[in-house]
Amino acid sequence: MRGNTKKMAALLMSSTLVVAAGCSSGGETAGTTKTPSSGGDNAAASSTEPVTFTFFGGDASPNWNSMQDAVGKAITEKTGVTLNAEFAVSGTDQQKIALMIASGDYPEIIFPKGETSKLVNAGAMVDLTDLIEQHAPNIKRIYGPYMNRLKFSKEDPSIYTIPTNTMVDNTYFDAGGGFEVQVAVLEELGYPEIRTVKDFENVLKEYYAKHPTIDGQPTIPLTLNADDWKIMITVTNPAVYATGGPDDGEFYIDPETYEAKLHYKRPEEKEYFRWLNHMYNTGLLDKESFTQKDDQYKAKIASGRVLGLIDQSWNYQEAENSLKSAGKHERTYGHFPVTLTEEYKDHSFVDIGNGSGYGVGLTTALDEEEQIRAIKFLDWMASDEAQILNNWGIEGEHYNVEDGKRVVPADVQDRKTNDNAAFTKESGIGLYAPLSVRYGDGVKDSTDNYYTTNYPEQITANYSEPVKKALEAYGATTWKDLFPGKEEFPVKEWGAAYNLPSPSTPDFTVPFQKSQDIVRKAIPAAIVAAPEQFDAIYDQMLVDLEGSGIPEMEAMYTQVIKDTIELWSGETAQ
Repeated sequence: MRGNTKKMAALLMSSTLVVAAGCSSGGETAGTTKTPSSGGDNAAASSTEPVTFTFFGGDASPNWNSMQDAVGKAITEKTGVTLNAEFAVSGTDQQKIALMIASGDYPEIIFPKGETSKLVNAGAMVDLTDLIEQHAPNIKRIYGPYMNRLKFSKEDPSIYTIPTNTMVDNTYFDAGGGFEVQVAVLEELGYPEIRTVKDFENVLKEYYAKHPTIDGQPTIPLTLNADDWKIMITVTNPAVYATGGPDDGEFYIDPETYEAKLHYKRPEEKEYFRWLNHMYNTGLLDKESFTQKDDQYKAKIASGRVLGLIDQSWNYQEAENSLKSAGKHERTYGHFPVTLTEEYKDHSFVDIGNGSGYGVGLTTALDEEEQIRAIKFLDWMASDEAQILNNWGIEGEHYNVEDGKRVVPADVQDRKTNDNAAFTKESGIGLYAPLSVRYGDGVKDSTDNYYTTNYPEQITANYSEPVKKALEAYGATTWKDLFPGKEEFPVKEWGAAYNLPSPSTPDFTVPFQKSQDIVRKAIPAAIVAAPEQFDAIYDQMLVDLEGSGIPEMEAMYTQVIKDTIELWSGETAQ
């Protein structure tokens, strides 16, 4: 079957989200120590006979170096595996997955993100249940308590993908989202309290009045990124957080009844978008927010003239790294749990539990013998040896062991911080995450070292002096200290809805796409409208969202939530 997959180079490109993008929080107590199961690491790498697998990744990987990076070479040396890989190009994922299904040509290993259901319905995915049981001791060790969460659905309890975009037992030590304000702004204004959107607005307005230009360019108080699916990250998802809801993609899930509805139907969110309309009409929101492309958005941030953001750090990290490289640390950002009014709490760190999320799977392009070799490769990627390799790199090159502790040398850390793209392409650290079932931040291995390099001491050591000064002024160690902790909220029984496989039948996909078309047109139109036109535009959107089979689609998603809770807990959701 391997010869049939060679056509994939012409077919493989991008993947975005079916339901929505989001970030999850939660996890177990920091410092948990994990001991490898007996023979687990060796069992996974029982064969090092050279083999090449085709692979498709549903996330872009601009620094991919065809496994010629240091980590990639080590992986091939240890396992014999080389990957002939293709990765997503933004905006074309659904079409490319459709091409795969139409042609019957599939990559042998795949990280399909939100397109899993379509591949399952096409009969393209291999049930991994027995393969994991017989050949994957490391994966079993990591996911043992959470194996129910790997099952595809109540009706089909097969395991088609192993979650790799979420880490097991992860503890979040820092905030990467919320509302962002430049550290220079905070310092000049005396580190003001920023709790509500009005506080956020006042800070931007005051600094903007004093500094209409920065480095000879017009100052931008606030800009948003509405390019393609990024509109969810900086425009629409924040409406949920700012009004006291957790991130469940395009839906709001009633925690008592489990009823799912498009979150835009919540009256409080209308008021959040009214505030954005106010920001636009008072000149504080960038007029190009809904016309600029992703690279233009990042270029503005990298120029140092954007005072505020409403974003996730991974979405603008490249631009912030440019600021650091230029020595403009005061133009980097602090994170605040801003909500519409003080009656709401930001739910960024609500506990979603473990074990669910987009993951990696095998396709029917592999015969049974090849499936065993592939699952053993994925299992080796879950071994302690591989997790340390993928997170830390090569000992003596990317980290040292001093007094029994792994330590990243200052020059390596400087490259990771200030020359990240080149460093990643050269080292390979972080490039293999879609293939790596792994423990999260705060978990220690049997040597009492953290599996990841993201732990409190390392985080604070990497802060610039302006950031350290700001955090001290706010009485915080990291930005997360300003946010409500997970202990303030009940654990979400369904995890995060954006991680769940959505129905792929037309009675769901067609109304869902219609809802997206409606929202992505109406929300920007409402924000840029004259204030007196806002209500008419928003209310018409709500009317439109009651037609085109959308309520029936929401009912289907409600059942998905109820079935998920039953599958995970063994108790029937009423």
